[in-house]
Amino acid sequence: MIFNTDRLHRILDRADELMGRIEQVLPPQPPPATPKGNAVAWRWRRTGQRGGGFQPVRHPATVGLDDLQGIDDQKAELDRNTRQFLRGLPSNNALLWGARGTGKSSLVKALLREYVNDGLRLIQVDATDLVDLPDIVEPLAERNERFIVFADDLAFDADDAGYRALKAILEGSVAGAPDNVVVYATSNRRHLMPEFMEDNRDTRAVDGEIHPGEAVEEKVSLSERFGLWLSFHAFRQDDYLGIVEAWLQRLDGDLEFDETAREAALQWALARGSRSGRVARQFALDWAGRARL
Repeated sequence: MIFNTDRLHRILDRADELMGRIEQVLPPQPPPATPKGNAVAWRWRRTGQRGGGFQPVRHPATVGLDDLQGIDDQKAELDRNTRQFLRGLPSNNALLWGARGTGKSSLVKALLREYVNDGLRLIQVDATDLVDLPDIVEPLAERNERFIVFADDLAFDADDAGYRALKAILEGSVAGAPDNVVVYATSNRRHLMPEFMEDNRDTRAVDGEIHPGEAVEEKVSLSERFGLWLSFHAFRQDDYLGIVEAWLQRLDGDLEFDETAREAALQWALARGSRSGRVARQFALDWAGRARL
C-alpha cells in the first residue's frame, strides 16, 4: 500500500479548518468558578446567564507604594489596615473616595505588589457584577491566602440592584465574607450615589411608595458599612509639581526639572482641568518621552 503524504496533509488542513469553524460558533468556555493557578490577581467575569468565574490577571499593575506621592496619610492608614488583615488581626473594609486621579485605585494595587509575598491576593469586581459577591467570596474561604475584593469606581443609580449584595457582604448577613476576605472600594462620591434632587428624581415615586426618600437613605447608608473612610482631594500646585518631579526622576534620573518643565507641567494640568497624580504621571511620560526622542 502506497502512503500518500500529500493527501494526508490536505486532509489534516481541512480538519483544522473545520475545527476552527466549529470553535467560532461554540459558546466560549466560562472561566473557572474558583481561583486557580499561580496568579496573584483575578477579575470576576460574567458569562451571560451562566454565572461567572475567575479570570487570572497575567500582568498586574507594577506601581509601588513609594511611587504614590501627596497621599501619605491615606497611604499610611490603608497600609496599616492591610497589615492587620494579613496578620489575622481585626481590620476594616475600606472606602476610598474623592477627586478623580488622586491615587485611590493605584494605592490598592500598590498594596498588592507590596504584600504579595505575604500571601495577599486581589480580586477585582465590576460594579455591575456585585450581585455575584456571595458566589465570589464563598470559594475563597478554603484558601490560605488573604484576599482583597476590589470594587473600583463604585457608584449606584436609583435603579441599581448590586448594592444589596454588597451591604450583605459588608455587614449583617448570614452569608457574610469569610475571615480571609476584605473589601476595598473606590468612588468619586462619598455616599456612592448622587445626593441632588435632580439626580434622584427617579426615586421620588417608585411603585407608589409613600416615602421614597427612605429608599434613598437606605442606599446612602451603604457607605457607613465601610469601617475605614479615606478621603482624597485635589492637589495643590506645589504638591502636583512635586509629583511630576518624582515621576520624571523615576523615568529618567538625568532629566532636569527646570523652569521650562515646570511651566509645561502647569500648562498640561490647566488644559485637563485637574491637578492630580494621574495628570502628573501623564505629563511625566510625555515629557520624558520627548526628551529621549
